[in-house]
Amino acid sequence: HKLLTAGVIALTLGIGFPTQPAFAEQASGQTLVQPNRFGLPDFADLVEEVGAAVVNITVVRRIAATEGGPMMEDPMFDLLRRFGVPVPSIPGPERGPRSSRGIGSGFIVSSDGYVLTNAHVVAERGADTEVNVRLIDGREFKAEVIGTDERTDIALLKIDATDLPIVKTGDPEQSRVGEWVVAMGAPFGFEHTVTAGIISAKARRLPTENFVPFIQTDVAINPGNSGGPLFNLAGEVIGINAQIYSRSGGFMGISFSIPIDVALGVKDQLLEFGRVQRGKLGVTIQPVDDDLAQTFGLPEPTGALVSSVEPDSAADKAGLQPGDVVLSVNGVKVASSADLPRMIGEKRPGTRIELELWREGVKRNVTATLDEMQPDVVAQAATPPGRGEDTGSRLGLTARALGSGEASRLGVAGGIIVEAVSGPAEAAGVRPGDVVLALNNRQVTSVAEFRRMVENAGARFALLIQRGNSRIFVPVRIE
Repeated sequence: HKLLTAGVIALTLGIGFPTQPAFAEQASGQTLVQPNRFGLPDFADLVEEVGAAVVNITVVRRIAATEGGPMMEDPMFDLLRRFGVPVPSIPGPERGPRSSRGIGSGFIVSSDGYVLTNAHVVAERGADTEVNVRLIDGREFKAEVIGTDERTDIALLKIDATDLPIVKTGDPEQSRVGEWVVAMGAPFGFEHTVTAGIISAKARRLPTENFVPFIQTDVAINPGNSGGPLFNLAGEVIGINAQIYSRSGGFMGISFSIPIDVALGVKDQLLEFGRVQRGKLGVTIQPVDDDLAQTFGLPEPTGALVSSVEPDSAADKAGLQPGDVVLSVNGVKVASSADLPRMIGEKRPGTRIELELWREGVKRNVTATLDEMQPDVVAQAATPPGRGEDTGSRLGLTARALGSGEASRLGVAGGIIVEAVSGPAEAAGVRPGDVVLALNNRQVTSVAEFRRMVENAGARFALLIQRGNSRIFVPVRIE
């Protein structure tokens, strides 16, 4: 608004604007965007340069008379379902066979016909489903789905064509919060629609995604934009538009894109193996808050706290122990526990990695050779307990020894089971039914021993708790 007002005043008075570019150069050292006469960005040259490599994807499925209506089956509305927005259906068992058409977007990454898009755009396909790719010149091709990866929401398609225009790819790490970016796609089926905005945040973690550090933008993205490219001002793809945050089903100012380096890594594996292979360390982790950092003597709340180690796993063979805090992987800092699953998962099975650990107040390095991940997660993240009101008593915990049958059933060698809590124990989040396995990494074998350990532990200590199938460290503070 201020720029536009200034432009109107300047034109009225006959004052000219500087002619030099007003926008910082990208990492590539060039920009396709110049300011217009009002000093605002003009994206026309960029769109003309890159638009031919952007495609529209249509998923056509034959639906039997007894199935739900086309709106329910349309993949274009998958974004709405992902955020819990109801999607209407058209019932009626008397209706005959019909077609369901879903709309998405994508872009060409090689001149011989490979196309990247989102996995959810081509999800739920079968023998009665056809995926078609339409180019900007009107040509349409039936596409083969080479492979999909649900964890990163990436799909690789192949069309039978040559000498195709391709996108240039950039480095998302070099992008800065506040930079202009441009999206292209087919929102609600309106082909080759262009929208623009800025990068709002980087390395954004979403609750349902462990392997993608999303680029958050305020670029208008709607159903049908899924799989389309996010360009920087140099015309380089830095992301794939994937999700929106919405309470209405439409754009509300927050969009998320998958960094292009993540997508290209998935593409290479889909081409080579037909699936994505991910490394597995074999640990359960939890965040390190300020209380846990002080308890373990860490100078700052950083890293991923290991609460359990899977037997015979890569972590077990490397000597990791509950209570270790993973500070870095191959020299790259683990800023928070959410970083570790992605850092391990992006590496191939069999890769040797160097882990920097914090153990008993000392840094040490270990080497681990990663296994292949089969479950849905690389490192299960246990949720730390909440905190209640501190009553000021010494500990406020009533417990008893485990019977042999209980220990066997719970899969533990020893410990004590909590029957009642109050005071600092209750404030720390200890619950009846928790099994206390260790105090400051010293194993607990009896109630009497635990009582002596508490008396000698000082004002801060950490309890290793087994709760259900998870193990977590609980920081306790006694005032």
